[in-house]
Amino acid sequence: MKVFITNIIPEAGLKLLHDAGIEIEEWKERRNLTPGELIEKSKKSDAIIIAGYSVIDAHFLNACKHLKVISLHSVGFDRVDIAEATKLKIPVGNTPGVVSAATADTAFLLMLAVSRKAFYQYRRIVNGDWNFFEPTANLGIEPYGKTLGIYGLGNIGFEMAKRCVGAYNMKVLYHNRNHNEHAERALNAKMVSFEELLKTSDIISAHTILSDETINKFDRSAFVLMKSSSIFINTARGAIHNENDLIEALQNGTIWGAGLDVTNPEPMAPDNVLLTMPNVAVLPHIGTATIKTRDAMATIAAQNVVAALNGQRIPYPVDPEVYDKMNLRK
Repeated sequence: MKVFITNIIPEAGLKLLHDAGIEIEEWKERRNLTPGELIEKSKKSDAIIIAGYSVIDAHFLNACKHLKVISLHSVGFDRVDIAEATKLKIPVGNTPGVVSAATADTAFLLMLAVSRKAFYQYRRIVNGDWNFFEPTANLGIEPYGKTLGIYGLGNIGFEMAKRCVGAYNMKVLYHNRNHNEHAERALNAKMVSFEELLKTSDIISAHTILSDETINKFDRSAFVLMKSSSIFINTARGAIHNENDLIEALQNGTIWGAGLDVTNPEPMAPDNVLLTMPNVAVLPHIGTATIKTRDAMATIAAQNVVAALNGQRIPYPVDPEVYDKMNLRK
């Protein structure tokens, strides 16, 4: 049995695959595979681990319908045509749970960086502009006692809210499809409408999946409802916010600032105007970039492969209904 991996992943995952007797081929070039290259490599493999920006669409799936599993080195699965994979009886696995703390830390970092214009202040030093003290220049805002609005209060959103409550005694509002009773008990969080979330939050942090419902959710119509003193944070997926509308809102003072770990497109162009704005902090999608978290992600991705290649149900399926078609019990 052979697995093709679209990037270099941590040794923790490779060891698990090796110990299971699975042949490994890793893509080691510092560029993304073309769709044709991915198909060619996958046709020679029994399983693939996707670690990067590859799109798994209907064309790919029908060209590689022999695959026993597609294992994602990520939680997000918006680049995979899940419906087509299920139709073709190909299990798709992801890495839930293990990314929550690291991603929440990144959201918290961005909130603080934006509130104190930290990235801009650093650039002032690099540019030689730190030469005179001005008591009223480049002032930030303090988060203590502010209202945090979480859009998508799952595991990551809960971790972000827990940090904000513990550090800054912030009030927590959230908008979900369903109540998060754990957050309501533990953090006194209150579920509100999307409109109320926008109007009453001082910091809004997006932690939802990308779907037809959430794509471009934060557009001009959303930003105009937010406070002019508010901060928008996105560590989920870039397409959840409309980047042109966000730029306009920042330039017009409709909102105060923004912190992004995800952009649309990715990677962001180096001449993007967001990178020059004082009240903006942008990171290159590093939400899960810690040794502990990436090791855990590689391990789970490998576990999904090992299970599938041994004819077992994978432990972390995105499309569990695929097993109804395969008549494979849990």
